Amino acid sequence: MTSAELHIASLVVHAAPRRLERVASEVAAIPGGEVHASAPNGKLVVTLEASSGDEMSRKVATIGRIDGVLSTALVYQCADTLEAMNEEIDDAQAGVH
Repeated sequence: MTSAELHIASLVVHAAPRRLERVASEVAAIPGGEVHASAPNGKLVVTLEASSGDEMSRKVATIGRIDGVLSTALVYQCADTLEAMNEEIDDAQAGVH
């Protein structure tokens, strides 16, 4: 039996400025999608969570098909088991002094 996974990605989404609010709303409606910042020039900072790489790919593709989206740029992606993601790290393990 394989462990459940968590995939996290961050993206910069460039939307047509006149469609910015609508694009942000549609991204936020995607399960696991969150808009963290937006700029009047049409740029959005977005994070996505998914349970697999395939699901993440589908979510990124869905964003790319939203009316008004000009481009999506993957900035970061991380994947690990849910168990590892929920593991507590004390300051000594994290290298904090």
